[in-house]
Amino acid sequence: MKFKSISLLLLLIVLLTACENNSVNNNSENETTKATEQKKEPTKPEETEIWKPVPPKVNFNESGVPSDAIVLFDGTNFNEWISSRDSTAVQWNLNENGSMTVKDKTGDIQTKRNFGSVQLHIEWRSDPNNTQTNQNKSNSGVFLQNRYEVQVLDNNDNPTYVNGQVASIYKQSIPLAMASVETGKWNSYDIIYHAPQFNKEGKKNKSGTITVLHNGVLVQDHFEIEGTSEYIGWPKNEAHGKAPIKLQDHQDNSGVSYRNIWVRELE
Repeated sequence: MKFKSISLLLLLIVLLTACENNSVNNNSENETTKATEQKKEPTKPEETEIWKPVPPKVNFNESGVPSDAIVLFDGTNFNEWISSRDSTAVQWNLNENGSMTVKDKTGDIQTKRNFGSVQLHIEWRSDPNNTQTNQNKSNSGVFLQNRYEVQVLDNNDNPTYVNGQVASIYKQSIPLAMASVETGKWNSYDIIYHAPQFNKEGKKNKSGTITVLHNGVLVQDHFEIEGTSEYIGWPKNEAHGKAPIKLQDHQDNSGVSYRNIWVRELE
């Protein structure tokens, strides 16, 4: 009798296990069927058409500036800028041709506004009368969030270390090409910058990226920034939020000029 009870118990366990496996298999088959139905090839064009949301319309002024851009410099004043040294008025030279020129040893300048991720357009010109060499020939820089530098330099017939040449992410990324125009003519940078992200503990959990078009030529392609631009030492990654855009006075009579600066916020 005891033997029969044990046998019946074992039989019951086998049957329950078989039913459970059958149920799992059925559920798996149902999920596969549903997935197949969801991925079924559309047979009408409207099935793959998306109508909303409609992207906002961007217009352009006579200078080609987008209507949703913030104009940082149009050649008439320094209203959007301050001295990086002490937040006083800018001492750089405002020129009659709608440009500004670094006034030697007066210090860097930066925007009054703070920015995160941006699309930045800026035009710059090296000084045709600058006869210096290496890193002293019309050297300046465009700093995103006051920390990450896109190098400005006259490299025409002027070799230097390649991770510090024109359009480099200074001491981090060598440009894909050298696309400068003739010395004394106007260059353009179009920069797409995505700011790094930091967690609550101040640790970086996502690197920032920079894309640069130099005179329309792609020279930095979504480069992951290693940290701050450092002349000596390794890049640093201290947590930060929005910060100014800065233009550099290299303090060596660079003679670099800027014009037509605008920015579109990407956040």
